[in-house]
Amino acid sequence: MYQKNAKINGAKVSEHIVQWLADYAKKANVSGFVVGVSGGIDSAVTSTLCAKTGLKTLCVQLSIHQAHNQVNRASEHIANLKTIYPNVTDVSLDLTATFEQMKSIFPVVENTQKVDLSLANTRSRLRMTSLYYLAGIHGLLVAGTGNKVEDFGVGFYTKYGDGGVDVSPIADLMKSEVYALGAYLQVPESILQAAPTDGLFGDNRTDEDQLGASYDELEWAMHQKEIGKESIEFNGREKEVMEIYTRLNRANQHKMQPIPVCYISNEIKNL
Repeated sequence: MYQKNAKINGAKVSEHIVQWLADYAKKANVSGFVVGVSGGIDSAVTSTLCAKTGLKTLCVQLSIHQAHNQVNRASEHIANLKTIYPNVTDVSLDLTATFEQMKSIFPVVENTQKVDLSLANTRSRLRMTSLYYLAGIHGLLVAGTGNKVEDFGVGFYTKYGDGGVDVSPIADLMKSEVYALGAYLQVPESILQAAPTDGLFGDNRTDEDQLGASYDELEWAMHQKEIGKESIEFNGREKEVMEIYTRLNRANQHKMQPIPVCYISNEIKNL
């Protein structure tokens, strides 16, 4: 099965994305970008690419019962960026009290599993709201941190949460390619070695725990789907991974497709 060993031309890919970001910001008549920095590889790479544009880059830590190791990794990365790029600034917002206040006014529901997932998504949407507040007052674009397998493969993000962005600079890169680019960009080793997690549940669960498969496996499955393969053609773990990928892809199409619009013809509208 596929293993993480992606090799990309880091210099060319980095230059291409940085130029794309700079051109987009110029056309949008904004002064730069705001990025939520979580301590994970995706936000580390995205914030570095934004910083390399030379435009204002505001790195934001948005803590809600955040694990200390995640906070420490994010702080380390931001500190490194600030020593290299004078256009980088940062701010830390602790949204824990806001989150707890929201929880206190929500009606009680017996289905704990649904409550846990809804609250995780609420955390993500609080962060999105905060990023757009900062973007609005500073004239910035919100830079998304989603990669290709998350955004277009399994839909592993929160609708109108971390999926609510202005630009998606790494959304055409597989997770393994993001790691390769991160190594080229020299993001901290602590981030390169950390297990991916969305940090939305206040515990130590990883993305793999939630998805049921590793990113290496999901990338493999995504490729198999792209070349027309189906689960029935595989056995063992490969078949299981294909079924996981297919199930998640189908269930999350509502995130990946445009919002359905009920179009009404003039024949219906007219009296």
